[in-house]
Amino acid sequence: MNFVRLIEKKRDGIELTGKEIRDFVLGVANGTIPDYQIAAFLMAVYFRGLSRSELTSLTLGMRDSGKTLRFPPDPRPVVDKHSTGGVGDKVSLPLVPLLACLGFRVPMISGRALGITGGTLDKLESIPGFRTSLQIDEIISIVQQIGCVICGQTEDMVPADKKLYSLRDVTGTVPSIPLIAASILSKKLAENPQALILDVKYGNGAFMKSKHEALRLARVMTKLASECGVKTRAILSNMNSPIGQAVGNWLEIKETMQFLNLKAQPSPSNPLFDLWTLVTHCAAHLLILAEKHKTLKNALKAVTDCMVSGKPKENWFQMLHAQGADIHAFETLLSKDHLAPVVIEIKSNKKGYVFKCDARIIGEAVRDLGGGRLVAGAEINHTVGIDNIAKVGQQVSPGDVIARIHAPDARIGSTIAEVVKTAFYISDVPPEPAPIIAQVI
Repeated sequence: MNFVRLIEKKRDGIELTGKEIRDFVLGVANGTIPDYQIAAFLMAVYFRGLSRSELTSLTLGMRDSGKTLRFPPDPRPVVDKHSTGGVGDKVSLPLVPLLACLGFRVPMISGRALGITGGTLDKLESIPGFRTSLQIDEIISIVQQIGCVICGQTEDMVPADKKLYSLRDVTGTVPSIPLIAASILSKKLAENPQALILDVKYGNGAFMKSKHEALRLARVMTKLASECGVKTRAILSNMNSPIGQAVGNWLEIKETMQFLNLKAQPSPSNPLFDLWTLVTHCAAHLLILAEKHKTLKNALKAVTDCMVSGKPKENWFQMLHAQGADIHAFETLLSKDHLAPVVIEIKSNKKGYVFKCDARIIGEAVRDLGGGRLVAGAEINHTVGIDNIAKVGQQVSPGDVIARIHAPDARIGSTIAEVVKTAFYISDVPPEPAPIIAQVI
């Protein structure tokens, strides 16, 4: 095939056929198309976009560029969730064992931290012995046995996406909504799910800064997934403030354990209420998509009953054990207040209400402590982060701790503490409550 002609057609706004796109994806995956031609095609897509037919062909072609998960017949539907990323976004950690307890199979293929957004795999790797690198037969075996797994993308799954993603990153084409949608969904479709919930975040701690941008991406992805045969809903969620009170790999694992130990639904004043809302609504919408419940009210009741039963915690430990975790060492670490060498408290200097806690500043601070990455593949420090983060709307007095910095040394900790102070604004009047979930698509 003449790939120069394909680039010219897309450059000139001429719709490509399904065969042309499939041949292009095959050439990307097997290395027969040079990087400069792939880059030219990506830039043409960035400016010209993709039709619905082109986008569907690209996504399915990327899915089929490698091996996919094939589960044996089973009454438990295969489902998954994807988040566009945020600060303190630990939703997947308790959600996955919860879904398994609700009668689903969940083969969650997750990613790593980049920029200010945390990575689920990095968080799990702060647990001694936990393995995130699994082969396809291991993934299927664990899911069939205990109902869930959280692991990284295997080398032979969606190879075309790996190549396209690496070139998007260096060609200025990352913000293309069609390319974002194809990248996300090709990996999820490789799991062969029957239903999918998307958590599309917006705000200063998210990739999409405005609700309008998030809504546009959510609509594209829900339509695309449906056209690819997967029942899908998207939650638009506010990412202007961190989720929960902890940001950082080990600290978010500790907070996940606090969440899994809840014996009742938390009140709106509870620091874990935002995490509870996201976890339970993601699960409830999957129950509806799988036709296990008809109404959100009934689905949420079923989720709440399951959550407070303690079964998701049991399933969490089963998943940890199946993926190699040293449970005794894990529980020993949980008993410690902190693992980082230095902890610095930030205290309020006035009386009032937390009017703002800037998720971007908190995320950048954790990254600069060593808990995140500026470039893919960089080493991270699992022990650093920020916890005891005061929630928006919380009433504070002079001397109250509004955050704790977990740092690798005193010098870095002191520097970061000064930055973190700027994330907070204390007001004389409480802010208007803002719902964590703005819309469901």
